[in-house]
Amino acid sequence: MDCQGTYRGHLQGVCCDSAGGVYWSFTDRLVKTDTEGQILVAVDAPSHQGDLCYRDGKVYVAVNLGQFNQPAGKADSWVFVYDAETFKEISRHDVSEVVHGAGGMDDYEGHFYVIGGLPPGTNENYAYEYDANFKFVQRHVIESGYTLMGIQTATFHDGHWWFGCYGKPAELIRTSPEFKEVKRWPYDAALGIIGVGPGKFLIGRDTNTKQGHVGKLVPAVVSDESGLKDVK
Repeated sequence: MDCQGTYRGHLQGVCCDSAGGVYWSFTDRLVKTDTEGQILVAVDAPSHQGDLCYRDGKVYVAVNLGQFNQPAGKADSWVFVYDAETFKEISRHDVSEVVHGAGGMDDYEGHFYVIGGLPPGTNENYAYEYDANFKFVQRHVIESGYTLMGIQTATFHDGHWWFGCYGKPAELIRTSPEFKEVKRWPYDAALGIIGVGPGKFLIGRDTNTKQGHVGKLVPAVVSDESGLKDVK
């Protein structure tokens, strides 16, 4: 499925609701489409809008207004909350605990988990847990080894956390609900990952054209060899 339109920024993340709405983050523009990729709503938003998640009629976006992948003190990390029908901004929540830049998020059992950047040479990643009101709960360590610029996308599906990371090649990380039992594969889910059924996912991809960036979703299934694999 291709997302209608072209965009200045590349695709940062995708999520969906149960009514057929698909939500796309293109760095400085947020888009809602139907399941055919036709635009329903599109709005500009401050850069850098990252990966996002949907819950109870609202879209939650991990946002960094500062620098990514730097030592603590240079990021400006937030979660922006939007009405899912109109993309009207409802609120902003300071998540300054995400010290290397908030880049993605998902919710699990009533709490929100934010992931993001990582300075070079740091040999673990982090997931920052918040309650429903965005009161900080704790930082979870993911013993993944270093990944380029940390973690870009996150989803909880099929009893596991799935994280998309940059790299050459891009990499996929899977953990238990407690961020243990870390698995790591060469697979590109760094621009969006949605669980849509047992063993089934939709993966965000981006093509840079002369007119701008074009986003799409491709189906994928669980693979023992690569974590996930695209369905041709």
